[in-house]
Amino acid sequence: MARIGVEGTLTEVKESLAEMGHDVVDLHSEEDTAYCDCCVISGQDKDVMGMSTASIAGPVINAEGMNSQEVCDMVQEKLHR
Repeated sequence: MARIGVEGTLTEVKESLAEMGHDVVDLHSEEDTAYCDCCVISGQDKDVMGMSTASIAGPVINAEGMNSQEVCDMVQEKLHR
């Protein structure tokens, strides 16, 4: 499965993605995005860790206003494009 970076405040999202078999990594700094296929941020701070200018090649998903199932669905959609 994919390596997904998830912001620390999104505990339920991390658990759901792990249950789906993804390798979930806590995002504490921009270096944590290295080798991630996708990153999920809370949207509470849109420039968290400098993510607005992050060098990740994969998609960055803003989870603001979504439940964990919606975020997981979006991750799946983005990974299969």
